Amino acid sequence: MASVYNIPLKSIQGEEISLNQYEGKVLLLVNVASKCGLTPQYEGLEKLYTEKKSAGLEILGFPANNFLEQEPGSDEEIQDFCSVNYKVDFPLFSKISVAGTDKHPLYQTLTQAIPERIGEGPWWKDLVDYGLTPNEPPEVLWNFEKFLVSKTGEVVARFAPDITADDARIVDAINAELAK
Repeated sequence: MASVYNIPLKSIQGEEISLNQYEGKVLLLVNVASKCGLTPQYEGLEKLYTEKKSAGLEILGFPANNFLEQEPGSDEEIQDFCSVNYKVDFPLFSKISVAGTDKHPLYQTLTQAIPERIGEGPWWKDLVDYGLTPNEPPEVLWNFEKFLVSKTGEVVARFAPDITADDARIVDAINAELAK
């Protein structure tokens, strides 16, 4: 399995970084957006982060504007939105593409490692009902899809966008990785 640690990224403040600074931590990577029906998931993600950070969990948010332009803001606007509206304290990164021909190398690695999502639920049908053509696996379906990464940088699970941070499938998978 490919590690996510050495892929170049930028923090939301514009600093060049890589995920190797999180080596030894369990990571939950989430593509986020400010103007999505799923945006209230920020609240649950922040709660999970607060509860599990001391145990070794890091939640990393990757703003993306791939789906109906639901993340149109600049990095500064995104950071302000998350801070003011959801008191987000988990790390956010500079806006990237998570699907399509300009997909960031991080998301190429994530989607290749785990092509199928856990919990393909009603969200897929909702998109179709709205007249949209959802992305087929391995592409990211929509905002707030979640990837779980082990302490060694291996992608170990992938969750559909409508699977919330308090869902037992996510919590149990995180707890299992933290216990390793």
